[in-house]
Amino acid sequence: MSTNEPQGHGQPDDRPQNPYDQPQPGFGPQPPQQPPHQDPYGQPQPGYGPPPQQPPYGQQPPYGQQPPYGQPQQPLPPWLSQQGPAGPYGGPPAPGSRTLASPGDRFLAKLIDFAVLLVPIIVVYAIVAAVSPYLYYVAAAVMILGYEAAMMITQNGQTLGKKVMKIRVVALDHGGRPTDAEFWTRAAVYAGPQAVYCLGTLFSLLDVLWQLWDKPLQQCLHDKVAKTVVVKEN
Repeated sequence: MSTNEPQGHGQPDDRPQNPYDQPQPGFGPQPPQQPPHQDPYGQPQPGYGPPPQQPPYGQQPPYGQQPPYGQPQQPLPPWLSQQGPAGPYGGPPAPGSRTLASPGDRFLAKLIDFAVLLVPIIVVYAIVAAVSPYLYYVAAAVMILGYEAAMMITQNGQTLGKKVMKIRVVALDHGGRPTDAEFWTRAAVYAGPQAVYCLGTLFSLLDVLWQLWDKPLQQCLHDKVAKTVVVKEN
């Protein structure tokens, strides 16, 4: 009977053994991969899994979508810029071709319009105030509303004061001429509250001053309701 044994039979295993009887890396079957750590509610913990998708550098969210809290301020519409000359009126303007009118220009335009209406208002006051002082405020509000709406519609977004200061009212969405309904809405919000004694005057003051802290579009309250802005002309 042969004393030769099959090769390897009875030979000691030269592979290093783990003192805890665990297989060493590279030897034998590998244990299954563990999934990312989950919290008790089934949500992945921060630091595990693929990172969130970020928008390409330099791209801004579409106009009208508010960024998350703490993000940079909402950009201007594409047709509007902070600097540069204003484009011609009418139709969709070229990107960045218009600039916002300054509050100073708008205040001066209001003063000029008030001077234009001063004599008619005095005449109305002399006639109506003798009947009822409250009726005078209603008559004055109707006169201002008619002046604003008629001038805006016939002069493509300008009153006499805006013509002198070379500024114009345009639609916020596209930078072109607002509709007649938007002109009427703008004039109604601006002049209508003045028909209310005392409270109407306070609202009108707040309305005009709103542009000072409204960023980035510098809108008055009547601009916000009508969705318009005031821009400079060449």
